[in-house]
Amino acid sequence: MPSGLRKVALTAHIASSVGWLGSVAAFLALAVVGLTGEDAQRVRGAYLAMQVTGWYVIVPLAFASLLTGLVQSLGTTWGLLRHYWVLVKLGLTAVATVLLLVHMRVVDHVAETAAQMDLSGSQLDGMRTQLVFDAAAGVAVLLTATALSVYKPRGITRYGWRVQRAQRNQRADGETADTTAPARV
Repeated sequence: MPSGLRKVALTAHIASSVGWLGSVAAFLALAVVGLTGEDAQRVRGAYLAMQVTGWYVIVPLAFASLLTGLVQSLGTTWGLLRHYWVLVKLGLTAVATVLLLVHMRVVDHVAETAAQMDLSGSQLDGMRTQLVFDAAAGVAVLLTATALSVYKPRGITRYGWRVQRAQRNQRADGETADTTAPARV
């Protein structure tokens, strides 16, 4: 991938990933307000805001992060299958995206119920608590993916070893060919 295009893709990936993390953190704050709030209007507003934030911010950013991550891995020397940290990050991102879509069903149900009635007391307490825990788990997973991107722990897959070996052999063959050629002064 040319340097300019690689930088654009990297910028898009960082922006979508950090945006996803930030929006999930805001979602977590809304979930805590919804669960612990005393004011019925504030609780209702928190759940309605969670639904809008989920569908119009978090879900698009999750897919953007997944797509730009694939572009980054396929278009750079890191590769998609060469390093374990890339595979782990891809797995975390893919699983988090699928679980997000499942989680949004709970968000929709709680938000629609909140729009129709007061949620004070014990109504939907299990689901409301689940929203807090799911959002907290989402923040933890996204922080883990961020740490993998920063630290890039060592560990090359079998495929990565084969690619490295092939590249070394190509370089060695090229050096052998150069040593048989007459030396230039």
